[in-house]
Amino acid sequence: MAARTGTAHVVTTVRKYKDRVYRTHLLRRSYREGGSVKNETLGNLSHLPDDLVDIIRRALQGETFVALGQAFEVLRSRAHGHVQAVTTAMQRLGFASLIASKPCRERDLVLTMVASRILAPHTKLATTRWWHTTTLAEEFGVAQANENDLYAAMDWLLQRQNTIQKKLSARHLREGGLVLYDLSSSYFEGTTCPLAKRGYSRDGRHGTLQVNYGLLTDARGCPVAVSVHEGNTSDSLTFMPEVRRLRQDFGIEQMVMVGDRGMISQKAIDEMRGFEGIGWITALKSASIRVLIEQGQLQFGLFDERNLLELSSPEYPGERLVACRNPELAKLRAHKREELLAATEINLAKIKAKVASAKLAGQDKIGVQVGKIVNQYKVAKHFVLDIGEHAFAFQRKYESIAAEAALDGIYIIRTSVSAAQMDASDCARNYKSLANVERAFRSIKTIDLKVRPIHHRLADRVRAHIFLCMLAYYVEWHMRETWRDLMFADPDQEAKATRDPVAPAKRSNVALTKIATHTLPDGTAAHSFSTLLNELATIVRNTCRTPHAGADATTFDVITSANPKQKRALQLIQQINV
Repeated sequence: MAARTGTAHVVTTVRKYKDRVYRTHLLRRSYREGGSVKNETLGNLSHLPDDLVDIIRRALQGETFVALGQAFEVLRSRAHGHVQAVTTAMQRLGFASLIASKPCRERDLVLTMVASRILAPHTKLATTRWWHTTTLAEEFGVAQANENDLYAAMDWLLQRQNTIQKKLSARHLREGGLVLYDLSSSYFEGTTCPLAKRGYSRDGRHGTLQVNYGLLTDARGCPVAVSVHEGNTSDSLTFMPEVRRLRQDFGIEQMVMVGDRGMISQKAIDEMRGFEGIGWITALKSASIRVLIEQGQLQFGLFDERNLLELSSPEYPGERLVACRNPELAKLRAHKREELLAATEINLAKIKAKVASAKLAGQDKIGVQVGKIVNQYKVAKHFVLDIGEHAFAFQRKYESIAAEAALDGIYIIRTSVSAAQMDASDCARNYKSLANVERAFRSIKTIDLKVRPIHHRLADRVRAHIFLCMLAYYVEWHMRETWRDLMFADPDQEAKATRDPVAPAKRSNVALTKIATHTLPDGTAAHSFSTLLNELATIVRNTCRTPHAGADATTFDVITSANPKQKRALQLIQQINV
């Protein structure tokens, strides 16, 4: 009898019995005999795993299977997801045309440096090493660039700073709107830069050389322009040049400048009076508040039933004064003062013990030691000091302490803006909006962009470096805003316009829950800006090829599939609008 020939295949049957489903996999062969088709069961495969049965079925259908390592090999893997997020944000912002209207290599290098500053702030040399571990250099076509190319691009960028800032001003500042301004500083590594001077260090690095830089933002804290000054330049001297730049260079004729009490000096106010359309919001210093109280123009009893009131004074003609009292701030300042006084007394007691034991003698030597102690926490005005050749005594000035304590929690906002244009509550809210600039400085200096320490030796390189950091914060600011729902940030920003302008700011219940549980309303993990970028960085671009195909073999890329959180983050970036 002739041998039977035919085609083998797998037949799967499904049946249900007493609420249970049974699957049977049979290996069968179909063949023709005597002009008819017949089937023969060769074996029962039901005991095998479903995935193995599927492989057998596909093999019988003609597919060829090889080991994974024989199919392709991964030549290199580079982090890609966080690069995709930043580059998409830059595209949505029209960032390339902001830097230069026409494509050029310098523009590509600047875009890459801005993105690098957001993703991994390094020196320029380290940046050219780092970006090869990601897809960043490939995305912008600058893989062959070295640190000298980056320095040349920085010089090119500095020449375009004014043009770029004009574009930002046109985007974000409007006639009659708020403009926030504040000054900060960063310390230097090195001694040769002409901008590096000793001045008031906001980094707490006393005695180090530093550079000052002022930041202009809109009312939301979105950066518009930055200026760089020598490290010993006082705050008030930097203010009026910015006002003139806004008018002359940026074409803003009407605006309301907001600056802190040390920024907007009386001299600046007198000069702004000569500019039609320029208003200001600032605050009085403690000495000026004390004068108003002593003259009876401000009485504490007025705060018994309210925390905000408006008054006028002949000392400030044509201006409005908005007095605010925050009880929580008063408690905080009283507690802080007591801590500083107690700490100072402990250290003074040590000096007193040295003098008593004859380990320290001489009025000059004792005075030097005592001066260091009382000036450490700026409380010398609250102590009576009795220094002799062989004796030392001290005690608190209770009247001075009480006089200062009376002002705890009280601050007075000074403005030229009319009540018809801005009521008292909005004056307070707008002054507090300076916190948006402080938040920008924190991000630029420490949290993300790490402008400090500054290593550049040339003044223009320092200016370009700080401008680069500002541009990076511009991109980051928009990314943070669009990612609020995924981060610990409070998503309810509209409440700022209606809440009590004097009472301590309170987060929404949604934000408080995120902070307490470290999770979002959907139960997934809440992120900071940096950890969300790290999450995206796990999306990797793998460059692969067929093994043993030779060095000239065609390669192809395989990108990691995004998880739901990564998909959501990338979708939100697509919603950024200027």
